[in-house]
Amino acid sequence: MSVMNKIRSVESELRWIFDDNDIAVPKTAVVLGSGLGDVADAVQSSLIIPYAELADFPVSTAPGHKGRFVVGNLGDSPVIIMQGRVHYYEGYPMTDVVLPLRALARLGVENFVLTNAAGGMQDGMQVGDFTLIRDHVSSFVPSPLIGPNLDELGLRFSDMTQVYDLDLQAIVKKAAETTGQKLLTGIYCQLTGPHFETPFEIQMLKKLGIDLVGMSTVVEAIALRHMDKRVVGISMVSNLAAGLSDELLCGSDVIDAGEKVGPKMTALLTEAIRNF
Repeated sequence: MSVMNKIRSVESELRWIFDDNDIAVPKTAVVLGSGLGDVADAVQSSLIIPYAELADFPVSTAPGHKGRFVVGNLGDSPVIIMQGRVHYYEGYPMTDVVLPLRALARLGVENFVLTNAAGGMQDGMQVGDFTLIRDHVSSFVPSPLIGPNLDELGLRFSDMTQVYDLDLQAIVKKAAETTGQKLLTGIYCQLTGPHFETPFEIQMLKKLGIDLVGMSTVVEAIALRHMDKRVVGISMVSNLAAGLSDELLCGSDVIDAGEKVGPKMTALLTEAIRNF
């Protein structure tokens, strides 16, 4: 099946589910990164859709990713939560990695909040810090736009001058002030994973001006900008990057860090989204 036909198939199936349950498609979607899945527990849920029940839909295999849509209200705001994403390192083609976001965008979602757990390398960063992504580096992963252009979605050569929407960033900054949260800003880089980086690689990335490193998010943001959707990105510093502390890196520590700050992320997103 072609990439476009897979997107249409998922969009059609999701639309049928929403219509059958008499639920309007929310204007905002949130993708929850590793360890942050408990944010979905705060949603007053009207509908849960496991990814495995959707034909042609990639299923999350990463630890800490439940792999389902949770649809309902976060505070007073209708949202659709992706409680888990798929990653390139899981063996999926990049078109499958971004398939869920493309289907949601075609369904009618306008605002996308992309969260992740990331290794921090900005001076002074601490585990648990939230960082607003102001730009990214995509040079180390394949572009999701490689291949024949999907003209129904966007232009062949998409401008990426401002991937992360300035108005949404301002709203998130204000929400951090309102909820008393520390919020840094930084440049995020996606690598393929699943291995963590070496200390030398981290030093190289630091010299490039990068503040955060992870295994997701950037390709999703590119695919959404291709479709002219509004994107904002928030990283949770789950660990200091390799060589910046005496600790060896471990996947379970990433999940633990996310679970500890889950209530803070919930408060931040609740306040922000109600002003989108």
